[in-house]
This record gives sequence, C-alpha cells and structure tokens, in this order.
Amino acid sequence: MLRQLAYEAEGWGVGELVLADGRVVWHELPTVSDTETGVRHEIVDLLQAYFAGEDVPLGDVPLDLEYDSEFFTRCAEALRSIPRGEVVTYGELAALAGAPGAARAAGSFCARNRLGLFVPCHRVVAAGNLGSYGSLGIGYKRRLLELEGAL
Repeated sequence: MLRQLAYEAEGWGVGELVLADGRVVWHELPTVSDTETGVRHEIVDLLQAYFAGEDVPLGDVPLDLEYDSEFFTRCAEALRSIPRGEVVTYGELAALAGAPGAARAAGSFCARNRLGLFVPCHRVVAAGNLGSYGSLGIGYKRRLLELEGAL
C-alpha cells in the first residue's frame, strides 16, 4: 500500500515522504511550499526532530534500497553507515561501495538519490570543496552539514 505524507520542518519548509509497505521509497527534502501538512506519523516525527537539530536514528528507518545497479545499492548502504557530523569524498564513497576509482559513478548515484536524509548524500563532498547538491543547491547542503556539526 502506497502512502504519501507531507511534513513541515520549522525554518526549512515542507517535505514529502512516500511509504510502501512501511518502507520509505521516496523522500523529498523540505523547501518553501504551500502543501498542507499536519499528518502524524513516526517517520514524520523523526524528520521534524532532525530539522530541529536533534540527533535522531534515521539509519534505523526501513527503506527500499533497490536501485538500478548493484553498485548503487552498495553506495546507499555505505552512505547509511556514515555518521552524522562526518563527510566522505565521492572517491571514498566509491571505495566503501567496493569500487575504488569510481568517484564519478558515486557522484551519479548521489545525483539520483531518491531518499534524501535517509541515504545522506549531503555527507558526500568533492575532494577540494563541498561539491554540488542538485536543485536545492550548495547553500542547502551547507545548511544540512552545519545542522549536523560537520562544518
């Protein structure tokens, strides 16, 4: 059964979740929006606590980690093990996923990540700078890393 939830994170905006059989299959980070919120769900509570600055166990949330390739699945699993407040480079992520030297492929994974904070691509940085963060931009990535104490 699919369930779509919108949640508000004070100071961040409105985000969305899609759940299937209790697993997160899609997560959209909060941005300014006019979407109606107010839904109560334990995962929404965790996300709101995260955006309030609390260290919550997002790594315990069950996810749909079936990706296009085995490498992408390994990237997702590796990223879930990166602790809050720490970062890795794209090259380090590739090595953690079992493919040293595949930094560009790790970057492609991050660009296609559909699970937002649950597979925390914001914790992946370029070798010489923060790198990009898709349509939300580098400012959003910086804000997430500051919230986690990584900057």
